[in-house]
Amino acid sequence: MKVNETFISLQGEGHFTGTPAFFLRLSGCNLQCPFCDTNHQAFREMSEDEIVWEASRGKPRHIVITGGEPALQLTQSLVDKLHEAGFFIQVETNGTLPLPEGIDWVTCSPKRAPLQTSPQGGRLHVDELKVLYKGIDDDPERFLESLPQRGSSRGLLYLQPLDTGDEMRNRIILRDTIAYILQHPKWSLSLQTHKLLGIK
Repeated sequence: MKVNETFISLQGEGHFTGTPAFFLRLSGCNLQCPFCDTNHQAFREMSEDEIVWEASRGKPRHIVITGGEPALQLTQSLVDKLHEAGFFIQVETNGTLPLPEGIDWVTCSPKRAPLQTSPQGGRLHVDELKVLYKGIDDDPERFLESLPQRGSSRGLLYLQPLDTGDEMRNRIILRDTIAYILQHPKWSLSLQTHKLLGIK
């Protein structure tokens, strides 16, 4: 597999904010978003067994598989091997490609609607939807019709202010994100706390 990087840190976003985790960032993405803040193109080749061995050297048994877009490479056999090693598997995906079965937690950060259907023909199972909010002209609601009905999904909805790299612009987007949430209280705020804390 083409692995961009591995590291241990705290999950900085969404439902598991603050949770110690082993991060597996896979290389490559099927989208080219101009606002992407991740350099995910570089890689080293690792086998599935090497990934499991490296992840198992640390204490956290929560693994975050991210990218890029991890669905380009993630296999059922790696999911099964990580479960056998005792890991809780969280995958961060853009929702445009199907995922293997048995993932414990799917964080979908969509960049376009509708979301991908599952290999079985149903809608993609999403445990939390984390939408980047770009400003007052943005419409996060466009992603909701692609989600499964509540009951097959935990229905956790997060808005995360887009990091533009410009401090003044970021303050405006944060203000607008909070204002939107106060008017649409089914959404909750997600901040990139790892950036605020100065950790990876």
